[in-house]
Amino acid sequence: MTLQVPAISDQDSAAAVEVAEQVFGQEFNETLVHQLVVKYQAGARAGTKAQKNRSAVSGGGIKPFRQKGTGRARSGTIRSPLWRTGGVTFAAQPRSYTQKLNKKMYKAGIRSIFSELLRQERLVVSNDIVPTTVKTKEFFAKIKGLDAKRILLVADEINENLILATRNIPYVAVATADSVDPVALVSADKVIATSAALKQIEERLS
Repeated sequence: MTLQVPAISDQDSAAAVEVAEQVFGQEFNETLVHQLVVKYQAGARAGTKAQKNRSAVSGGGIKPFRQKGTGRARSGTIRSPLWRTGGVTFAAQPRSYTQKLNKKMYKAGIRSIFSELLRQERLVVSNDIVPTTVKTKEFFAKIKGLDAKRILLVADEINENLILATRNIPYVAVATADSVDPVALVSADKVIATSAALKQIEERLS
């Protein structure tokens, strides 16, 4: 059984594409989608925060003063966290925030997102959306009628015209069928895809 992805406008109605229900007709799994989004965002974290503990601070190889008779509290090293120039007690160390998610769950989550986008009429297709020049004006004219604060354009390939024409529009993001990510999909008010890109996505998620 097949479903139909509508065209971006009546003038582009010939671009409407039939897609497989097993990819674009799945139920929305909110728990899985949430897990998928969290995994993607966690993987984007740098995890490079670092502080020096008492073993990493330089100096402190000798007892700063004798044990008794000075009137001061005893101390064995200037690297102690109690000292102003000492190490940090629970020092942060570089770490990875990557979360594991197997391929079956990842594909199921992406299918769920695309299915919900199609149900909510947020997924449309257009073969005329890729500009023929580098002019932003030309691309803006193609999306002017869309009532969307965030637009994601999914193309089968990205050329120089597309990059240069869209880079000055802050609410437009561009991705290929292979690089589209769950965060960009769920945050977009309207996802515009070329028919070739939809077929690539369908093959990858089948």
